[in-house]
Amino acid sequence: MSTPPSPPSGPGHSWPPPSPQPGWGPPPGYGQPHPEQALNGFALASLLVGLLCLPPLGIVFGIVALVQIAKRRQRGRALAIVGLAVSVVMTGVMVLTVDRVATAVRDRMGAMGEFADVEGDLRDLDDLRAGDCFNVPGGDLLDDRPLTYKVDCAQTHHGEVTASKLLDLDPESVPESAEADRASEDECWKAQDAYAMDTWALPAYAEMFYFAPSRQSWRQGDRRLVCVIGTTEEERRGSLRQDAGSLKPEQSAFLRVANEVEFVLGRPPEGDLEDTLPEHQAWARTVYSALGDEAKVLEADKARPGLEKAVQAQLKEIEAARTAWQRTSQAKTVADFDRQWERALGTMSVETEKALRGAYGLSTEVPEWLLESPESPESPEGGSGRGPSSQPA
Repeated sequence: MSTPPSPPSGPGHSWPPPSPQPGWGPPPGYGQPHPEQALNGFALASLLVGLLCLPPLGIVFGIVALVQIAKRRQRGRALAIVGLAVSVVMTGVMVLTVDRVATAVRDRMGAMGEFADVEGDLRDLDDLRAGDCFNVPGGDLLDDRPLTYKVDCAQTHHGEVTASKLLDLDPESVPESAEADRASEDECWKAQDAYAMDTWALPAYAEMFYFAPSRQSWRQGDRRLVCVIGTTEEERRGSLRQDAGSLKPEQSAFLRVANEVEFVLGRPPEGDLEDTLPEHQAWARTVYSALGDEAKVLEADKARPGLEKAVQAQLKEIEAARTAWQRTSQAKTVADFDRQWERALGTMSVETEKALRGAYGLSTEVPEWLLESPESPESPEGGSGRGPSSQPA
């Protein structure tokens, strides 16, 4: 074995290092994606399909992308996970929407099938006007937008329109809010009291219903409020209309102010008295004022033949009631207001009201809603003979 020669002297000269010994190691390019496989196509497709067109297919693409990325060591795992999540959420939304639409269609078709031979001509609810009578499939007036079939009021019918008007909501109120609902109720109670003025003459099964715009229909320009007297509990024939045009002048004048007192008494402020004392004080002043309007009408009629005794008795009670309501409005504490309120409710009686209505030639049948009211003297708690014109629906 010969000895290798020494390297040449001088700078820059050295022997090449020995070649590395063969062994195990990572292949060339390990850990670096190939340019043509930098991003998995199914990952991007999962997100786009899930957002734009077919979420269930986006779920499939997302799963395929994750499998391929793991095997091929491609990029796009985060994108695939996002696409899969978005597709799952959008699929849930789509399923829920389809279910609601299918349910609505199924219910509507079922209603049409159930009452396909309903009496009357099919009309849109918004096309009905005050005085129109109609039927609904199955007698269900609780549907948001029932199918309505206009019929002659002499025929059996489920409802009678008392008003159809454009609704003017406060700018701060939105459809289907508590404020909007109360405004609609107030409008329809007043419309019913003007349409069927002798509230005591209404049958016990008559109820007030209203159909107001939803938030969606409001955005589409719907502003119509339809007020209805529903009579679905009985086979009602004939109109309930008894407005000022069908009454004597003295009857309509009395009923106008008496119904206003009923309305005001039946619509105290909402909320706990502890939180709304100022609003309740203002309400008590409104009751005081409404009783004053009634007193003025009765003063004009107290000399009318046949009314003298009944009017004098009512005026005496109204005077006591106004004093009590004035004290109620001036109460400084919740406890004092509550005490004065109870006293005010006990100042007027059903029997005096009954005698007065009889003297005017109106109905003297005390309605059930008044007898069942805690303000009624017939109830264990006793109280006033005035209340809302019927049970609210």
